[in-house]
Amino acid sequence: MSLMRSALVPSGRLPRGFLPTVALLLATVSTTVGCSAAPESIAAPPEPTREWQQPAGITLAVTNYSYEVVNAYPHDERAFTEGLAFEDGFLYEGTGLKGGSSLRKVALETGVAVESVALSDDYFGEGIAICGDRVVQLTWKSRVGFVYDRDDLRLLRDFSFATEGWGITFDGSRLIMSDGTSTLYFLDPETFEVEGHVDVRDRGAVLTGLNELEYIDGLVYANVWPTDRIAMIDPGDGRVTGWLDLSGLLDSRPTTGRVDVLNGIAHDAAGDRLFVTGKWWPWLFEIRLVQD
Repeated sequence: MSLMRSALVPSGRLPRGFLPTVALLLATVSTTVGCSAAPESIAAPPEPTREWQQPAGITLAVTNYSYEVVNAYPHDERAFTEGLAFEDGFLYEGTGLKGGSSLRKVALETGVAVESVALSDDYFGEGIAICGDRVVQLTWKSRVGFVYDRDDLRLLRDFSFATEGWGITFDGSRLIMSDGTSTLYFLDPETFEVEGHVDVRDRGAVLTGLNELEYIDGLVYANVWPTDRIAMIDPGDGRVTGWLDLSGLLDSRPTTGRVDVLNGIAHDAAGDRLFVTGKWWPWLFEIRLVQD
């Protein structure tokens, strides 16, 4: 496997199962980074850490939120966003599609990548998470993940996992990963071994399509593919405690090209700001939650 660094690498992803050829815009000067070690296999996940059950005779409330747009920033409309994070003034973005997958370090105000690493054509990039001074990136069906230096996106190592890779986030002690089903997996951030998992339910009903993830104030925010809604999940028992409905968000700004589904959640913990975007969206939005 090889990676190529460039100033900016356009990318995107169509709905799962349709993988077109995507041309890469390569910088004049580029550096190839090799990764020779084959990833080790990881055993199947253990039993759920704790499974939530609806208490008999009790209806638990779920809080519903709408939104206000605080700011709208330019976003590369060639980026089919798979993962999003924010740290120290920069956005970090993982994009998908074979032939168009990348990891980027992006200036918030301009949407321009100041660093970019392109995955080889064999890989379909997925979710990302910032874990201390590292960035972790998943791939979709290859069952391989990559670990980079956060500052310069230098490849440090790879690892393997036993499922598809969709979204990933970090809660300060564990990586939390989704695979498109109703399950969230808890991974050791050093060994990447699965230490447990929970099944996600909304008032007792199984919730599938869990995609891009962000850990915010004790809850896992999850894009639910292919909808305009974000589920707020208690990672302790998998219970959905709230819903954020972002219907109509992209309609608030002009678009000229093709767009796809909402995907991408990033939280600026220091500034208490929440950012969201989507695949091929020309805008990244800073929003404020409004309780219904």
